Amino acid sequence: MKGTAAIIGGGVIGGAWAARFRLMGWNVRVFDPDPESERKLSEVMANARRSLPGLYEVALPAEGGQTRHATIAETVAGADWAVESVPERLEIKHRVYREIQTAAPGVVIGSSTSGFRPSELQEGAIAPGNILVTHPFNPVYLLPLAELVASPANPAATVDRAAAVLSAIGMHPLRVRKEIDAHIADRFLEAVWREALWLVKDGIATTEEIDDAIRYGFGLRWAQMGLFETYRIAGGEAGMRHFLAQFGPALKWPWTKLMDVPEFDDELVDLIAGQSDAQSGKYSIRELERIRDQNLVGIMRSLKGYAGDPKAGWGAGALLREQDRALRGPAPDLSQPIPTVTRAVPLDWTDYNGHMNEARYAQAFNDASDRLMELIGIDGDYIGSGKGTLFTAETHVRYLNEVNIGDTIAVTTRVLRAEGKKIHLWHEMRVGGALVATGEHMMLHVDLATRKTSDPAPEVAARLAAIAAAHAGPLPEGAGRFVGQPK
Repeated sequence: MKGTAAIIGGGVIGGAWAARFRLMGWNVRVFDPDPESERKLSEVMANARRSLPGLYEVALPAEGGQTRHATIAETVAGADWAVESVPERLEIKHRVYREIQTAAPGVVIGSSTSGFRPSELQEGAIAPGNILVTHPFNPVYLLPLAELVASPANPAATVDRAAAVLSAIGMHPLRVRKEIDAHIADRFLEAVWREALWLVKDGIATTEEIDDAIRYGFGLRWAQMGLFETYRIAGGEAGMRHFLAQFGPALKWPWTKLMDVPEFDDELVDLIAGQSDAQSGKYSIRELERIRDQNLVGIMRSLKGYAGDPKAGWGAGALLREQDRALRGPAPDLSQPIPTVTRAVPLDWTDYNGHMNEARYAQAFNDASDRLMELIGIDGDYIGSGKGTLFTAETHVRYLNEVNIGDTIAVTTRVLRAEGKKIHLWHEMRVGGALVATGEHMMLHVDLATRKTSDPAPEVAARLAAIAAAHAGPLPEGAGRFVGQPK
């Protein structure tokens, strides 16, 4: 499904809506009186282009176009869908709806409101049944949740069409069963926000400490299993019912400032336990634990970022990077083949056979090259100062044996040649002492300003020359081979 979306209000939320629609092949028409809106829209779109396509294993459709218009009436002319993201003032929204529906009474309007109920939005409207809530989360072009809230005035067909439009642009339309102020997700956020304010006011924690409590702990679990599935696992093999029996009474304890809690009776226990069984009962607790663990590994490894990126490392990822440095130990003896990588094969490096996939061999050898770069002085400071960096010009990987999930791989690196701009590296990967793969890299020192080859800084060239001299000797077996060469 593709079409034309009218974006009324091109700020933080509206601009991100526009980016998602465009990247999913829709044309967008934008109205925003802010004279800076063109710049802001282009900057948000640039961020979206950089990030959203990477979520998918297939290419996105051809990007839709964008036009800006001087009036709301011009913007909604010919539109298949309208997004309202104007300020959270009911009188402004009502005025905008009148303008939209005067010009295009048949267009469905999805409001980004985080708090108003659809029945409030529909008051005095020309076509109230065409106005509903489609509340997203920032950044809209990445986060898939859209709370879809309707009132009795919305025909079922209109709600279904709204769900279809949201699904077509890669979002998850969460149909809220009943109208309620702030819908579902923001009510959770509001409760957490209120408690956080009390913790700061009472001197219990700083803002950073509260953020740490979320990003190092339950926030990671919630990101991949939500609230109830997380607590189901906490109940062990007896599941949700056991968890409720263990921790339900705590609701009456004065742990929080928010003490208006529902009566924790058998009816509520049965309701929650039954819904939890329907949600997750097809998996055993051990299976849920393994799924949880694999998801957490992927999330936290992603938070680490790339080793050479000085801006990488957020939340738990920053902690992991520090632990990497601590576990690495002192600098190795550079006169011998250099130990550059020692690590267990993580869950997300394996294929459907449980083997490390081909790309991850290359990743391990890339990490080995990065480690050598650090050891010879081509680190973040060197690169940031404009002295240059190393680019890989050629790579040849030989796969000699299987590597399985959980195996500890050890990579050593030799500098076979270091002559001016060229560096010739040889990597050997072992598991338990047995050679399982080799990697051969030809690297070039490059000036990042000109994007042309250049000589490394004298101190780097001297280190490389010394290492190459120490590593001199007969070429290792397999060096210089080409693909398909007879043995």
